[in-house]
Amino acid sequence: MNISGMGRNSSLQLKIVCFNIVLHFLAWSRMQRSHCLVPQRSIMSIGVVLDLDSLMGKQQKIAMEIAVQEFNNQLSSSKLDLQIKDSHGNSAQVIAGVMDLSLSNQVLAITGTITHNEAALASEFSDTIKNIPIMSLTSFTGRPELLSSRLKHFIQVGDDINLNMQCIVAIVGYLKWKKVTVIYELNNDFSSDQGRILLSLSYSLKLVGSEIDNHLAFPSLSTLLDPNTTIENELNKLKRKSNRVFLIVHSSLELANMLFEKANQIGLMEKGSVWIIPNMVAGLLDSVNSSVIFNMQGVVGFKTYFMEMNEAFREFKFKFRRRFALEYPKEDNINPSIFALQAYDATWAIFEAANKSSSQGKFSLEQFSAKVLANKFDRLSRNTFSKNRPLMQSQSFNIINVIGKSYREMAFWTPTLGFSKNIFSNQLMEKKNTNNDHDSNGVFSTVYWPGDMQSVPKGWTHSNEERSLKIGVPSNGAFTQFVNVTHDKSMNGSSITGFSITVFEEAVKLLPYDLHYNFVPFNGSYDEMVHQVHNKALDGAVGDTGIMAYRYNLVDFSQPYIESDLHMVVTEQPAKSKPWKFLDAFTKEMWLLIAAIHIFVGFVIWLAEREDNPDLRGIDSMLWFLVTVLFYAHREPIRRPLARIVLAPWLFAIFIVTNSFTASLTSITISQAKPSVLDIQTLKERNSPVGCNGNSFIVNYLTEVLKFKPENIRKINSISDYPAAFENKDIEAAFFVGPHARVFLAKYSCKGLINAGNIFRLGGFGFAYPKGSSLAIDISEALLNMIESGQIKELEKDMLNKIKNEGIANCSSKKKEKHNSSIDIPPFLGLFSICSSFAILALSYHTICLLVKKNLETLTYHIVLTLIRLWRIWKWTTKYFSRIMRRVCSCIETRNAEEDVNNSQQNPVIVVAHASS
Repeated sequence: MNISGMGRNSSLQLKIVCFNIVLHFLAWSRMQRSHCLVPQRSIMSIGVVLDLDSLMGKQQKIAMEIAVQEFNNQLSSSKLDLQIKDSHGNSAQVIAGVMDLSLSNQVLAITGTITHNEAALASEFSDTIKNIPIMSLTSFTGRPELLSSRLKHFIQVGDDINLNMQCIVAIVGYLKWKKVTVIYELNNDFSSDQGRILLSLSYSLKLVGSEIDNHLAFPSLSTLLDPNTTIENELNKLKRKSNRVFLIVHSSLELANMLFEKANQIGLMEKGSVWIIPNMVAGLLDSVNSSVIFNMQGVVGFKTYFMEMNEAFREFKFKFRRRFALEYPKEDNINPSIFALQAYDATWAIFEAANKSSSQGKFSLEQFSAKVLANKFDRLSRNTFSKNRPLMQSQSFNIINVIGKSYREMAFWTPTLGFSKNIFSNQLMEKKNTNNDHDSNGVFSTVYWPGDMQSVPKGWTHSNEERSLKIGVPSNGAFTQFVNVTHDKSMNGSSITGFSITVFEEAVKLLPYDLHYNFVPFNGSYDEMVHQVHNKALDGAVGDTGIMAYRYNLVDFSQPYIESDLHMVVTEQPAKSKPWKFLDAFTKEMWLLIAAIHIFVGFVIWLAEREDNPDLRGIDSMLWFLVTVLFYAHREPIRRPLARIVLAPWLFAIFIVTNSFTASLTSITISQAKPSVLDIQTLKERNSPVGCNGNSFIVNYLTEVLKFKPENIRKINSISDYPAAFENKDIEAAFFVGPHARVFLAKYSCKGLINAGNIFRLGGFGFAYPKGSSLAIDISEALLNMIESGQIKELEKDMLNKIKNEGIANCSSKKKEKHNSSIDIPPFLGLFSICSSFAILALSYHTICLLVKKNLETLTYHIVLTLIRLWRIWKWTTKYFSRIMRRVCSCIETRNAEEDVNNSQQNPVIVVAHASS
């Protein structure tokens, strides 16, 4: 038994030794093949790994077969064939296919949709793979340092994913969408570097003012047991969100088709939605069925640009369509895509390298790879192959818009030049109510978005499941004109109105998305409200909140919607009047002219009345008449019609002049009012009490910056309490920010209050948001548009006009304009000319009548003499009036100059701006 056992063991050992010898022989033969890639046989093979379940894989297969047929028709000495492995879109099967081709087939090279990670993983199980050139047709990430050093002959032909991301970001940034939803498929060429790609995309979007709001990742379509249900469930989750800008950054055509089919069914392809598809989907739209195009109506995408007009492409297209129709008769549209062209060029590159090498005998792997790279094909796809690093392409994309039965090419985009034509200028102009829907070359027409919408969608809608923002508003502010919170018991809620609220609501309307918020009344101080925003108990604060440095350390403020300064309001103190101040109501020239015309008119009336009227015969009677007529107190009857004609216009002139005198004297008297306190230093020296809003930053500003004593500061929280505090001498001055000061003076100007002292510049009124909030930037942009358009200025005017119309400020409509100049002749020159003309005509008529009574011998003499005298009188009067007018004009210019200087020194301008409370 022992002998027989030993025999069996010897036999087993012999078999093991023989088997090892066979294995070593096979290994030696493989090593020999690795040093000579061109086989001695007449048939050479290329290994191919493709996903033949996808349209892209089918097109690549047909393109490679056309290349093989063309090469075999040219050469009779050598024949080439393809060894094709179907991966079914599964990464494990890709690895298995690469290993199988490297071990069981004598192939020149391996090509297909093989990622670098898949090839590297396969090389871990089979050392022969590192000695075979691999030409990848998949997308890559543009990171040569990430490639494995084991695969020295890995050549990439597909598209750079980074270029796709850049084009997507360019479209989003151009159309100013602030939030987007990213959708992608975790298939072979994306999942391995997913994190870095999405991080780069997020960073690029932030550079154009956008951010990723939602993510939606799908596993490879081949791994889904029930794709339709999975896709529908995920899209329903997106529907419950507010964002409607969907970016498909990476996806197969098959998954994209299911996405759009379900999106149409559940209502995600309606008005307001935006869908953007990448190159790997848009590049295949020439070959899809009509149902796919129907589901994508309004979609915007981009596809790699290539020449379609040359003879080589037309010949290739003819062969491709005929061969594709024979092998896949169920497909409707048959047109080669950029992916088919890349596969065709890659196959030709391998064939030509092998053909050149076959004539030289044995050659190394390095020489073969060098010949592949040296081809630098410019056939159809115009790509340049690169060894072990990303393909350096000067790539450009066609921007397309799916509409009708196909799509329209809108423009070009390149990484260096951006958009070569302004494809979306029409939509941007529509936001400004303009209907310019073409570029400078008249090539592009309107972009049609989902739902047949022609204006740029906001990409945002209201969702009941998303939380509305909690925006705090001050409920106890002193100036309710800015924020007014009233409680409605019947509605069991609060009504919030005011200037600041209106500005915020109008700014929200200008946002490129819908913002959902609720106003929350806040009962604390403004600083406490800012702290609540800092702690994120509130999502923002809206009101007359001042932008201060210490607050800026806690929150982000929007652009100031109204500027502000710190103003001091005090009571008026009328100046001492001069004894003869009433004479300043008229100029000296005006007084002289009034006296001259008054005496002349009185003389003409006396001359006409003295013969028939015994009350007006003496000179003293005439003088008394001149005095009494000024006050309409004359008792002497005027009997002659001629005298009445002269007196009537003069009485009207007296009425106008006396009323003007009263108004001018009143204005001069009021204009002399001066502030009771000229500056802040006087208040501090007197230890005078001052008032301000107790909830405002002004309390700290007065003590820390202006150095007021805390015991001299009175906190007054109601605007209606200030006038009583002034009257009771509780305060001598009140401090307000600019907008508040303007409202206060408009409401209580009749209380004898006036602006005084220096003005201290502040940051303005703004809206507060938590640090890092994008809403602060968006609201700031909207506020700037409102400021530039004058909308905020109009809202401010409406606020002040409302105060006047409601009678809150009776004196606000009677602005105290300081008239430091007296009334001069020009306003009354026409009236005085009429009165003088009537008097002169009456005097002439009376003189003629006297002359007629004398004998005819002296009539001519007296007429001539009278005319000469009248001429001299008229000439003298003209010269006198000309001299007076020159003096008047000179005086007016001098007085206006003095008035401007006095006003600039005595009357500081009230600047209404934004202030914080």
